[in-house]
Amino acid sequence: MRGLGWRALEAFANRREASILVVAIGLIIYFSLRSSAFYSSETIKNIAEYVAPIALIACGEVMLLICGEIDLSVGRVFALTPIIMYLTTAPEPDGLGLPIWLGVIFGLLAAAAVGLANGLITTYLGVPSFITTLGMLFFLNGINLRALHGFQVLTPGGHTFTSIFGGNVWGHQFFNSEFWWALFAVVVLQIVLVWTRWGVHTVATGGNPIGARESGVNVRWIKIGNFMLCSVLGGFAGILDSARITSILPLQGGTDIMFAAVAAAVIGGTSLMGGSGTIIGGFLGVIVLAVLNIGFSILGVSAFNFDLIVGLAILGAMILNVQIQRLKNLGQIGRGGR
Repeated sequence: MRGLGWRALEAFANRREASILVVAIGLIIYFSLRSSAFYSSETIKNIAEYVAPIALIACGEVMLLICGEIDLSVGRVFALTPIIMYLTTAPEPDGLGLPIWLGVIFGLLAAAAVGLANGLITTYLGVPSFITTLGMLFFLNGINLRALHGFQVLTPGGHTFTSIFGGNVWGHQFFNSEFWWALFAVVVLQIVLVWTRWGVHTVATGGNPIGARESGVNVRWIKIGNFMLCSVLGGFAGILDSARITSILPLQGGTDIMFAAVAAAVIGGTSLMGGSGTIIGGFLGVIVLAVLNIGFSILGVSAFNFDLIVGLAILGAMILNVQIQRLKNLGQIGRGGR
């Protein structure tokens, strides 16, 4: 039994998500001991509302980072998609007066089009994704501001739409439907990444693009597909968040939510150099950010310390990833020499 326990512990320790899971549990215990308000129903609700949109975007960013790319524009897609939904469903003359479900479809199609444009420019024109998506970020920001003339509007759709996409499910006091959508995306994409050909090709594309191409992987379309996935998830997160707060803002989301998603992915073990990472790790990274943010607020700690700690966490995660990869390479060299 002792041998089995040690083997289970060793298997857990070898998991990429193990360290961030331990950190998340440790932070929850710490803030719970410091303040009884931390485990109140209101705090749990706030954490869930913080986690949901960032987790959805982090799922897309993890897939992109694994295949060696990044999307800086997804925070603006977060605002663009509900704006398109509004313009297609609002009564005339403000909109086209179409049913709300058509508005959702048109909004997600617009998000997919942005991802397709990012992917084509990056893969076929050879522009680094950092530059491509940075330009798209500013371009979409201008479109969003012009579309709503800089003003916020009410989210279209009735009670049923709000309940499905952003309200409380079955009267649940802790987790609204936005959180359940995010959790569903995490589970599905983790399965896709680990158990499907698309996931295997995504890892191969980021880890060794030349080898993947020679093995028959269509590297360009793997990257384009993940760009589109990231944009659609960002747009869907925008729709969910707009349904929850019942309003649409032209500057909704933006760089703050995008960088939070990238930070969560890196803290969760995804390498910025491509080839490794997990969806679950990114989700745990979001939970760590949420616990830190809300825990600090409850304790009255300055918000400046939150950015300081996130910065150190990203640096620490990247240093750890580089060192682990270096040790793996040394091990491969040693085995080859023998």
